[in-house]
Amino acid sequence: MATRPELILASASPRRLALLNQIGIEPEHLVPAHIDETPEKNELPRKLAQRLADQKAIAAQHKARSAGIAGNALVLAADTVVAVGRRILPKAETMEEASMCLHLLSGRNHRVYTAVTMLSVSGAARKRLVETRLRFKRLSTREIESYLASAEWRDKAGGYAIQGIAGAFVVKLVGSYSAVVGLPLNETVGLLSGEGYPVHFNWLNQSTLTSV
Repeated sequence: MATRPELILASASPRRLALLNQIGIEPEHLVPAHIDETPEKNELPRKLAQRLADQKAIAAQHKARSAGIAGNALVLAADTVVAVGRRILPKAETMEEASMCLHLLSGRNHRVYTAVTMLSVSGAARKRLVETRLRFKRLSTREIESYLASAEWRDKAGGYAIQGIAGAFVVKLVGSYSAVVGLPLNETVGLLSGEGYPVHFNWLNQSTLTSV
């Protein structure tokens, strides 16, 4: 009987871990991958998201192998890019960047691209790219200043976190909410199930617990 694969999450994001936990998945290993996320010249948002997810997965696998923990493990990586048209918004690190993002998004449509890359035990790559369309309300100066003061924007793609205060800014969303948070759950479950990871195991345990 084959040993079930373990799961390596190539991320230090508490949001991605929380999303996996939401569907009953607890990765055996967390192996953050630190890569250069600078867009290439004329790179389209969807291409950037997929390239970064690919690079994170490869970097995490190499790091895990060096630590001796990747022998029977799937590697799951993701990246999220926010864009207005072809313009890629930064992962805001300063208040100035966050302010620029919020003023640009105010009253406008934008798109969020989240790419997921999973490397199998054999090293084969399976990928999914999810595009979600959103529209923000027109933000007042007070709303922008208050949001900036919250510091919730820090290190967030597009300068906002939909699962937090900024959820009040969204007037329309077409696509995957979890993808905007950082990990499209439907697609992730499909990738894991396809490689034999027991995604439903904890669901069965939860059913047993709730029936007691």
